[in-house]
Amino acid sequence: MQDSQCCDWLRYSYRLLSAESLKMLQEMGGDYTEDASPVPFPESQYKKMIYSAEPKDQVRFLNESIYQITELFNGNMQAVKWDSKKLDDFLNLIHRQFYNLKSCVPPQVKPDMNLKRYFRKLNRKVLRKMKYSANAWELVRKETKSHLLRLDIIAALLRNRIYI
Repeated sequence: MQDSQCCDWLRYSYRLLSAESLKMLQEMGGDYTEDASPVPFPESQYKKMIYSAEPKDQVRFLNESIYQITELFNGNMQAVKWDSKKLDDFLNLIHRQFYNLKSCVPPQVKPDMNLKRYFRKLNRKVLRKMKYSANAWELVRKETKSHLLRLDIIAALLRNRIYI
């Protein structure tokens, strides 16, 4: 995708796909768990991306975050009691976001290692340690919601930076 197409996609389509992803995430499982994740949310990384990162780094971070979410949801999901149609819709929306964002990031750009480490810990300390239980997946779903909401903030900042 050329830069102008990428910018157009970020401006017009990302917001719609993201809103629909959040809707499907909610509808596929209902209320979110109140349980805390044993892996602290990477708040400082998001603050850095929101307050001081360059637009190219923000796009890379969006791309890497969505990629890590898609990887996380590739695990053993036999224990989940979610609406399977809404789960499929959610996964398709996330994959579409990743596919389009991937084309906005130069191939030589390296992934954010701190973000990658966070998702690896989430996989290891939540999904694996809790044996891919329904409770483990509910924690992942709640964490995913937090990520998607913060990614929306970054995308909104990008839209404003690019188009003002």
